[in-house]
Amino acid sequence: MSTVTVLPTGIAALDVLAVARAGAHVELAPATVDVLAASRSIVDRIEQDGRPVYGVSTGFGALATTFIAPERRAELQHALIRSHAAGLGAPMDREVVRAMLLLRVRSLALGHSGVRPAVAQGLVDLLNHDITPWVPEHGSLGASGDLAPLAHCALVLLGEGWVVGKDATRQPAAEALQRAGLVPLALAAKEGLALINGTDGMLGMLLLAIADAAHLFTMADLTAALAIEAMLGSDRPFQPELHTIRPHPGQAASAANIYALLQDSAIMASHRDDLTHAVQDAYSMRCAPQVAGAARDTLGFAAEVAARELASIVDNPVVLPDGRVESTGNFHGAPLGFAADFLAIAAAEVGSIAERRIDRLLDMSRSRDLPPFLTPDAGVNSGLMIAQYTAAAIVAENRRLASPASVDSLPTSGMQEDHVSMGWAAAGKLRTVLDNLVSVLAVELLAAVRGLQLRGPLSPSPAGQAAVDAVAAFAGEPGPDIFLTPVLEAARGLVAGSALRARVEAVVGPLA
Repeated sequence: MSTVTVLPTGIAALDVLAVARAGAHVELAPATVDVLAASRSIVDRIEQDGRPVYGVSTGFGALATTFIAPERRAELQHALIRSHAAGLGAPMDREVVRAMLLLRVRSLALGHSGVRPAVAQGLVDLLNHDITPWVPEHGSLGASGDLAPLAHCALVLLGEGWVVGKDATRQPAAEALQRAGLVPLALAAKEGLALINGTDGMLGMLLLAIADAAHLFTMADLTAALAIEAMLGSDRPFQPELHTIRPHPGQAASAANIYALLQDSAIMASHRDDLTHAVQDAYSMRCAPQVAGAARDTLGFAAEVAARELASIVDNPVVLPDGRVESTGNFHGAPLGFAADFLAIAAAEVGSIAERRIDRLLDMSRSRDLPPFLTPDAGVNSGLMIAQYTAAAIVAENRRLASPASVDSLPTSGMQEDHVSMGWAAAGKLRTVLDNLVSVLAVELLAAVRGLQLRGPLSPSPAGQAAVDAVAAFAGEPGPDIFLTPVLEAARGLVAGSALRARVEAVVGPLA
């Protein structure tokens, strides 16, 4: 098992993926422990001096002017966690919660939160013992960061609240800690606030989504190329010289992928010199790289935002090395909310144009002599007719989800927090859009492979043959109707996983 070391300088995006999805072990670097201790000493001095500091000697939010007596400040931190763990709904995915925990460790490790090393180590222990707090889907407004979700995580450190068991049931956190040999943590001044103030949830979801989108946009180029080949399209619009004259980098990468995937095809060669063939393909074929390329460039923007956030201090208040404790607005999730909304729009359109190719493949008046709905015995058999319905329904849902969440601020906390980012909601629906995109591309993969099979005895491109072989293993050849859902679920696995891409790259070279 790999190990992720949390340094005072932070962690990398790949570290988040390794811990969230691959269960990597986590450790605090010795230098991180030193930085945490130095930051904590500043808070201890403030306590001794009796200075009024938000979150240390005062209440929270609209109660920021309420003074808290020294003997009740530890109680204040515990009460904060309990009251803010107020979410409702289904639990978040394990990978999201693990990403949140690691990112909170990262935030504390930067040394501006004023917590003891034991607090960061407590979160590390949860990760290393595979204890997943039960974090409900509803509760965060994205300012002050992801308060409720992070509070549900922090509550487990106290031996309270719930965790998600191995059987996916909700179980008491105290029992999980006891089984792991862990002791509940008693919080000191400032530590409760430091555990819940920040953008870790929305950033974790955005980082996971960025990784997924990068893979899916390449798979979208693959399914587009297969569909274009099956419909006797042209590869000329994807020549590199036609994309240097419009120098969007994503467009060039997508066009290069599609062009490479269409080479060495007997199907493509069969109509290359056919003067009756369409001079121009439909937009859903010819403009595939313009849409997918724009999505790639949007992904690049989102990745830049996430990288900056990964290097940011988002706590409030922050402890500065000179002894000051200052309030900030760095917890506000607007940068992440905007990026997630933008990427959701892009991903929805990648699915939208794919659905148009699916519909074209199934329509005998536009598919260039393929049988209706890609069945050799149309009438008795309906082929992929309803699979296209499914794709269309999913595209419609993604269009609704592409409506931005980040414009939907609602005031809270007695008008103290009068503008919020909705970044948690934006990142959450982005993950749904991408999961839906997997399904749309799965339908296109199946439809395109059926089209290539029906072009026999002409042989497809090497990439096309690799796809045919992979899909035929569970879908067989075109023939009488079959129960389609298991086939589509298997196709989803090919789109979401790496096996099909690896088979294709083995014959055409690396795809961008």
